[in-house]
Amino acid sequence: MLETLHMTSLDRWIDAWLAHQRALGRAYNSEEWMLQHLRHFIVSSGADDLDQKGFDGWCASFRHLSSTTRRGRQLAVRKLCLFRRRAEPGCFVPNPLYFVRQMPYRRPVILEPAQVSQLLTAADDLVPTTNSPLLPAVMRLAIIVLYTAGLRRGELVRLTLDDVEPQSGLLRIRESKFHKSRFVPLSPDAAGVLRGYLQRRLAAPFSADPSSTLLCWGPTGRHGYTGAGLGNAIHQLFVTADVRDSEGRLPRVHDMRHSFGVQALIRWYRAGADVQSCLPSLAIYMGHVSVVSTAHYLHFVPTMRELASSRFEAAFGNIVAEATS
Repeated sequence: MLETLHMTSLDRWIDAWLAHQRALGRAYNSEEWMLQHLRHFIVSSGADDLDQKGFDGWCASFRHLSSTTRRGRQLAVRKLCLFRRRAEPGCFVPNPLYFVRQMPYRRPVILEPAQVSQLLTAADDLVPTTNSPLLPAVMRLAIIVLYTAGLRRGELVRLTLDDVEPQSGLLRIRESKFHKSRFVPLSPDAAGVLRGYLQRRLAAPFSADPSSTLLCWGPTGRHGYTGAGLGNAIHQLFVTADVRDSEGRLPRVHDMRHSFGVQALIRWYRAGADVQSCLPSLAIYMGHVSVVSTAHYLHFVPTMRELASSRFEAAFGNIVAEATS
């Protein structure tokens, strides 16, 4: 609930809009924080309601953030104002033509198996410290799970000991993006790495509490990694292992998820599978809302293009040849 002190005309609409979105099954926790920030800005500026001047001033207060974040906040406020306009036609609604422009889409760096081997070597070469006695093992497991299971970074750092089944290699992903929970089976090799990690993770003096995080740091393993902390550690491994694409670009952590999707597609092409009929299974495995979301990860790379062309040639090459002769 919003504070009752220094009420503004926007307060009840913020409450109503959040309640509406949550009734649809959305958490909207970050949106609530963002709208609280907007409300506090209005109050501190001595205003009672949102107008163009207040909106512009509020946007200027976070101009140091990325364009994607800034545009996301602007769009969220516009949705709130459109919701309010149903009952108050004359209320202020920001014009999206003046919002921050979205940055051009950055092509992912698709990692090859040989590059992942380089990363694993770099992880094994890490030196354990008093604060991170499991560091090499943590980084090795993180790379393997991100690359072979396509997990999101946040899903991985939120895994607890209670979320893993070492014998079957099954991971339970709780309430992830789009508030979807799912079970993710690991490959036999990845499950073996998980079991090896757990032998050390569950040994004294590390915490064996089922609610403690799978990936941990600290002398007794009581601290879990943040998404940013794990991301920085893996980024350093990219640098150390000199993993780059043909253009010299370093991957992002999320590119390992892209790579998982692309490699799955390549395996299906090579196995002669009906790729289109396999996409729904991949969507479920990756926790996507629909196949449309999954298709976003399946970018054309040279290997995939060659496989698709070869399949087309085998199926329809004679027809094309007859038509052009």
